[in-house]
Amino acid sequence: MKLYGLPGACSLVDHIALQWVGKPFEYVAIGRDALKQAPFLAVSPMGAVPAIDDGGFTLTQNCAILEYLAEKNPEAHLLGGDSLKARSEARRWLAFCNSDIHKTYSMIFGAARLLNDAAGQAELSGNASQRLRDMYGIIDKHLSGRDWLSEGRSVADAYLYVTLRWASAKKIDIADMPNIQAHFKRMSADPAVQAALAAEGLK
Repeated sequence: MKLYGLPGACSLVDHIALQWVGKPFEYVAIGRDALKQAPFLAVSPMGAVPAIDDGGFTLTQNCAILEYLAEKNPEAHLLGGDSLKARSEARRWLAFCNSDIHKTYSMIFGAARLLNDAAGQAELSGNASQRLRDMYGIIDKHLSGRDWLSEGRSVADAYLYVTLRWASAKKIDIADMPNIQAHFKRMSADPAVQAALAAEGLK
């Protein structure tokens, strides 16, 4: 299997998941300037990571890839356990991270593409940052008394972890959320997470 990713981007979630699976795969780092060039567009028509190639089967869109990895490798328990409740809970938080948290970050990362004036960009980023604090507050409350978003560790935890790295980079203050801070430390200590970070040249 081949994973196409941009170091530190949301494709890091899939990289962590593949490390958890523990089977051989190839990581192909795509530079930001190559995302919209013809070779990569042939793999991912939207010019976005992640994308995988599994023996000639190409798949894009993060949630679809993570579901594919979970179904192909049930022994890895990528959806937090074997029960319907565990899998549903993992999917709930996976959707929350992908559709709500990640989408809100796009207003920070892409503020210059959405608005021309600096004041408007600053206002958009500030409003998005507050919205992210609100959403992280929901997760912090959910994590009270538990280690993971679902019954066990899941790809939703990997997605949360990656967004928390973005929170640090964009100086979104979540220091007052102890359960999220503990989750981040727990994930940071995971050998598979460390392996994915090292492969992408991240700390």
